[in-house]
Amino acid sequence: MAQKQDGDIETLILALPETAGSALYGMIDVLAAAGRLWQEMVGTEMSGKSFRTRIVSLRKNTFRCGNGIPVHPDVIVRDDPPCDILILPELWLAMDEDLSGRYPQLVDWIRAKYRAGAHLYSACSGSVLLAATGLLDGREATSHWAYADLFRTQYPKVRFQAEPNLVFADPAGRIVTAGGASSWHDLALHIIARHLDPEEALRIAKVYLLKWHGEGQLPYASLVRYRPHADSVVRKVQDWLAENFTEPSAVTQAVLHSGIPERSLKRRFGSATGSTLIAYVQNLRIEEAKRVLEREDCPCEDVAARVGYENPAFFRRLFKRSTGLTPAQYRRMFRPLSQGRHAELAE
Repeated sequence: MAQKQDGDIETLILALPETAGSALYGMIDVLAAAGRLWQEMVGTEMSGKSFRTRIVSLRKNTFRCGNGIPVHPDVIVRDDPPCDILILPELWLAMDEDLSGRYPQLVDWIRAKYRAGAHLYSACSGSVLLAATGLLDGREATSHWAYADLFRTQYPKVRFQAEPNLVFADPAGRIVTAGGASSWHDLALHIIARHLDPEEALRIAKVYLLKWHGEGQLPYASLVRYRPHADSVVRKVQDWLAENFTEPSAVTQAVLHSGIPERSLKRRFGSATGSTLIAYVQNLRIEEAKRVLEREDCPCEDVAARVGYENPAFFRRLFKRSTGLTPAQYRRMFRPLSQGRHAELAE
């Protein structure tokens, strides 16, 4: 346990059996280095303030969190330890897993900490727990993009935003939610900038080679997510589109293939998938375009034609709206990852 020093910022990071160990210990490591590590590396004086970061849990005994990673809590919720900052890191949750009612004591404690003046920060699916407290009702929030449907169905009062890497729920910035997975990097840098010094956040980014995800989550999100449903006609259409989405008249042909009136299909398709038929086709095409851009050097005009668009300008606008990046920007961002993968396979 970190020893308290004068001026320390009392910081609690919540650990549960569902917690992702990478986010938990990564956040501890980065915050512990703030005000110290850069200064040691370059030989300057330590910063005056630092974070006193402790793990808080529901029980004091050692337990294992996600992927069997051991957790040794410093303090427990029942003892109500003081904090200026409370962090809810990523949780290993299924895309439809609702936490409502699972941790009533914890939910009450989080609410009490907020009322007492603590800043609340969540990373990735940690915002699902935060939503269960009701503190996000009527406010904007984010999480991993894959939890959009969960928020829509289980927490409809939350104004969920799938695009940004960070979302401020209130003007004072006392509740901040971060997007998916490694966006805890962005959250840690924000916490350091907010509570220590923006220059220190920059120094920590340099030490850890942390990248600010200013492009948001859209470039990383899959536009096509298959929701389970029992509508056999819609499944039939989805199967047909999976093979024929590049056809110029894909929507018209899909209606004919369904064997039911167009209005009925569109209504049933929206109910089963949460998407309009035209948007579904567009998403299939953009996902295919992303795969081509990741792997090949062909011009944008050729990419557009291969996925079903005769007008390259329209394709570029649609791609930018769907991913937040132009096709060229997307290729620069993800092609090196694909090239690295192919290089490894070739060895």
